[in-house]
Amino acid sequence: MKRVWKQADAVERDCGWGVELDGKPLRTPARDLLTVPTKALAEAIASEWNEVGDKIDPGTLPLTGLANAAVDRVAPDKEAFAKGIARYAEADLACYRAEGPSALVDRQTESWDALIGWGRRRFDVDFRTTRGIVHVDQPAATVDRLSHAVAALDPFRLAGLSPLVTISGSLLAALGVLEGTLMPDQAWDAVTVDDRWQLEQWGSDAEAEAAIDNRRRNFMAAARFLELLN
Repeated sequence: MKRVWKQADAVERDCGWGVELDGKPLRTPARDLLTVPTKALAEAIASEWNEVGDKIDPGTLPLTGLANAAVDRVAPDKEAFAKGIARYAEADLACYRAEGPSALVDRQTESWDALIGWGRRRFDVDFRTTRGIVHVDQPAATVDRLSHAVAALDPFRLAGLSPLVTISGSLLAALGVLEGTLMPDQAWDAVTVDDRWQLEQWGSDAEAEAAIDNRRRNFMAAARFLELLN
């Protein structure tokens, strides 16, 4: 698609904020009006559209994409969407440690023990950790309380939380970012311990680095989306 508008603007509505392109309301792929909860998010989405070049590249519109997902995908069945995210409580990245080498184990311990410690304090639960990839069951109370925390979120926060969880493999890290306990850079460093270790051991790989960069870009966009909801 080519750019056919000159100016995008945030506009206030009765039920929130929207974006207009040359006075015409921006709509979701399902043709609903794109209405978001905060002025800050609407202005950021308008900025995305103002920065579009001659042709539309969806990759340059991450906030728009997440807002569309909140309206079209999450809101129609919020309960089912929340359950999908909450499943990560059963196998959080931070609970699965390497058997070796010791240097990697030490890095994981430093990053992930702090994450688990926060989860224990915040939700008053415990976590079982293991070495290797064999599944370890988490206490039922842990899964229930984390699931409840996810289910209580509105569609927009669920839409922003989802990529944080799926990209990182850690519901704890995602919730830490959502609640402002973890800065996005801190969370990213924690969940990419293994990736950075592999690059160090095997040397620079352009394809692997590009994949990590793409994941990081999407992770940070989701973190910013959540921040703009406050």
